[in-house]
Amino acid sequence: MNKKLLAVIFGAGLMLAACGGGNDEANDNNDTATNTETPTTETATVDAEKIVNSKCISCHGGNLEGQGNFPALNDVGARLSEDEILNVIENGKGAMPGGLVSGEEAQEVAAWLAAKK
Repeated sequence: MNKKLLAVIFGAGLMLAACGGGNDEANDNNDTATNTETPTTETATVDAEKIVNSKCISCHGGNLEGQGNFPALNDVGARLSEDEILNVIENGKGAMPGGLVSGEEAQEVAAWLAAKK
């Protein structure tokens, strides 16, 4: 019983820490008309190299040199256009399933790989 109770308390603590227990500083001023802070607009940038490192190197090798039945990607831009690379990323080819990366991330990865010549 004690172990279960401790697990529940620990889990609740993690949830509060992860989700935030509240921002007391932001709530100190209840009069929003006098709040002079301007909202910031952040533009999310896609790090294609980071995506490739997390999604592709397990099959294509750490340096994208290819391994086994998986082709090298370190010079894929010399063989395929950016559109052809994007098509492979989205739809798959051979043993590679499609959709491992999608949307804007897929476009950025295709552009990054197309520059590899």
